[in-house]
Amino acid sequence: MNNYLVPSYPNRGINFVTGKGIYLVDDKGRKFLDLGSNYGVNIFGYNHPRILGSLKKQLETLINLHGSFNNNTRTLAAEKLTQICGGKLSQVFFSNSGAEAIEAALKFARLATAKSHFIAMNHGYHGKTLGALSATGGDKYRHFFEPLLWQFSHVPFGDIKAVEKNIRQDTSAIIIEPIQGEGGIKLATKIYFRALQKLCQAKNILLIVDEIQTGLGRTGTFLAGQQFGLTPDILCLGKGLAGGIPIGATLVTETIAQAIPLHIHTTTFGGNPLATAGILATLAEINQNLLQHIRSTGKYFLSALKKIKHPKIIEARGIGLMLGLELTENATWLLKALQEKYIIAIPAGSNIVRFLPPYLISKKEVNKAIKIINRIFSISKH
Repeated sequence: MNNYLVPSYPNRGINFVTGKGIYLVDDKGRKFLDLGSNYGVNIFGYNHPRILGSLKKQLETLINLHGSFNNNTRTLAAEKLTQICGGKLSQVFFSNSGAEAIEAALKFARLATAKSHFIAMNHGYHGKTLGALSATGGDKYRHFFEPLLWQFSHVPFGDIKAVEKNIRQDTSAIIIEPIQGEGGIKLATKIYFRALQKLCQAKNILLIVDEIQTGLGRTGTFLAGQQFGLTPDILCLGKGLAGGIPIGATLVTETIAQAIPLHIHTTTFGGNPLATAGILATLAEINQNLLQHIRSTGKYFLSALKKIKHPKIIEARGIGLMLGLELTENATWLLKALQEKYIIAIPAGSNIVRFLPPYLISKKEVNKAIKIINRIFSISKH
């Protein structure tokens, strides 16, 4: 089936043809409980009636429009996004993916500071395009392409002294995820993030916060950084922001926006009316009741994962509905075992199973998943 596609993805051996709610359906009619939400894209599951209705309406009106022309849908999406993100952020650049949002962030930081050195975190993940890849930590994705384009120092996540030691006269910005996703659902303390914020302010260094995976309520607040007191100069969003339509968004302060010359960074499809209609539909679904549901259901899910005891399990961790189960060995066998039981989960590194379920998940589905995970480990050899 994939003979005509570049073989850059692993083939999980399922042909999905449709989806409904938090379930995906394959060409054999089998329903799979989706605990990966398409790597965090389908935050409201599949065929959500209100989001689908908004997208259909926009499809019949105007799909694409270059950014040199005005469009009410695009303008309103940018306005609402800056309002809900708050802080110093006042203007938006729309692109088509999370990696593109990072590319824009790096270019905008350099334009605003006239400096070319950046600090990022070991095991941080910011995308695979060449600029974003410079920010991404580790050899897994980088080694074929080194030396990379941008000057980056990578330091341990959560180590403020390591950040301090790597600051130079030409340091433009520090880029960080509030929770490392691809890096293994790794957390840092509020003390660390507060110190990082103060350090950026004291040294006049921009703070770029990558909330492509952690944003939009995934951790129980609209932005995960809100739980850690982060007020970024540049914020990157993507994944589920447009109801499943490709999107990237780079939010900046007014000072940074004024440093970006005309024509210097544009994209044909960025901020198209279809994607921005998806943004408006998505934002309309995110409210305090939903965020409370994410917090409570996530806490319930994590507590249940922590109760599973087995020699192969190191730890369960996470916040909200962004959870990971770390094993002592490669986790592919567990992903396959779950799939055989009609549950889809995704990896985070080699030995961690990542759970990013749609926000519609209930405790009933959590119980179903936990029962199956328990059963898998009960028959697994020590």
